[in-house]
This record gives sequence, structure tokens and C-alpha cells, in this order.
Amino acid sequence: MKVTFLGSGTSFGVPVIGCECPVCTSPDSRNRRTRHSLLLEESGRRLLIDTPPELRLQLLGAGVRHIDAVYLSHMHADHTHGVDDLRIFSLRATDALPLYIASEYADELTRRFAYIWGQDEEAARWHVTPELALRTFEDREAIEVAGFPLLPIAFPHGYHRSYGFRLDDLAVIIDAKRVPSDAVSLLEGVRVLILNALWYGNPHPSHFNVEEAIEAAQLLGAERTYLTHLSHRLEHEVLEERLPEGVFAAYDGLVVDV
Repeated sequence: MKVTFLGSGTSFGVPVIGCECPVCTSPDSRNRRTRHSLLLEESGRRLLIDTPPELRLQLLGAGVRHIDAVYLSHMHADHTHGVDDLRIFSLRATDALPLYIASEYADELTRRFAYIWGQDEEAARWHVTPELALRTFEDREAIEVAGFPLLPIAFPHGYHRSYGFRLDDLAVIIDAKRVPSDAVSLLEGVRVLILNALWYGNPHPSHFNVEEAIEAAQLLGAERTYLTHLSHRLEHEVLEERLPEGVFAAYDGLVVDV
């Protein structure tokens, strides 16, 4: 299975508007971070994780011509507000594109994007909105998405919950503050871990900082851990030098084999 980091940045993205810090003005392309999303590929099947505001540019950059399903981790804007860019896939397909989200967020999703799920026949005929087949899931109930066997797992994210998942040897934990003790056993044996990390120091109420992310990675014991959802306080090359063995800094366009 191939995993592509379409976006590796936090909600502000990098560079941050109006910021002239060394990272935001860096010539290193690995310091240019669009908002988080992942693409999973295996045997011709493609699963998109999250729909950030830069989704169109991310998909163009990665040369993506089709996807088979979408999985949304939670409802924050940096993970959902590119959903309209799914319209092209509706236009080219005979069936609605399956979009999976935790049942606790389904009502909020359809209210926020009511123009999609409340479209009339004329709008649908002209493909002015994405045609999406909403599918819901529950915490820790196994599902199959486009042929990928996922185990969704909810992680605390401030006042909310963000749904990562386990997929065979891969675990994805995005926008989390901690790994619940009763979820550790569900993640034992993963070989590749994708984990959010904002910055060093200064604990955040709803995200891992780098130190906390490293502790979580060591707790789960993955062979390789990739830190993503990175802020402009982290310069890629410096971060890579500081990370322990087996922990790496992700960047936009990074491809990992699992």
C-alpha cells in the first residue's frame, strides 16, 4: 500500500499569511505545507483522507485522476472545507462518491454543506454540486471503505473527537491530544504510524506537541512514525535532526510504502 501526504500543515498552513519567520520564508519546499490530507492507494483503489481547502491543488500536484471513497476525520474547517472539489469525480462517475464520517458528525456535515445534500433535480442534472453518498460509522466498529478494512478510533481533540483509524500495519492519528489507554491494545503491532505534532514545548489543549507525539509513538512501538499537521514553528531540516531514530517529519508530496 502506498500513502501520499497530500498536505502536512496545520490549520494556518505554511507559510502563514503575513508571517516573515525563517520557516515561512524558507526556500526549502518541504517547509511549504498545505492543510492535512492523505491518499491511500492499493491495487488501483484510492481512498482520500480529509478534504482541506487546498484539495484541488493537492490532487493536481499528485496527478490524481480518480478516487473511490473519502474518509473525514472530523468537522474542523481545515479538514472539510475543500469538499466541493469532489465535484469533478461526481461528474465523471455513474454512481455517487461514498463519503464516510462518524455518525456524531453527520448532521453537522449535512447542515454546513446543505447545498450538497439538499440539492434539487436541476442542480444535480448540471453537476453544480458534488454527488456524495453519505456513509456513517461508529467508534471502534470495523468498516470496509473502497476495499480498505478500517477500524475507526476516536481520539480526544479538545472539546471534540477526531477519528483516526487502523488499517492492517498502518495507524493514522490526526488532530489528537492523547491516545486513550483503552485504545493502545487496538494499535499494538502497527508498523507505520502517522501522527500530528504542532511544535516543541508549550502544550496545546487539543493537539500533540512534538514531545507528546514522540511519547505516543514510543508507547505504540511502531517501526516508523511520520509527524504531520506541522506548524511554522518547525523547520523541516532542523526537526529531522532532532527527532529520534524511527521518527520522521512528513512533508507535502512525501510517499511512504506500508
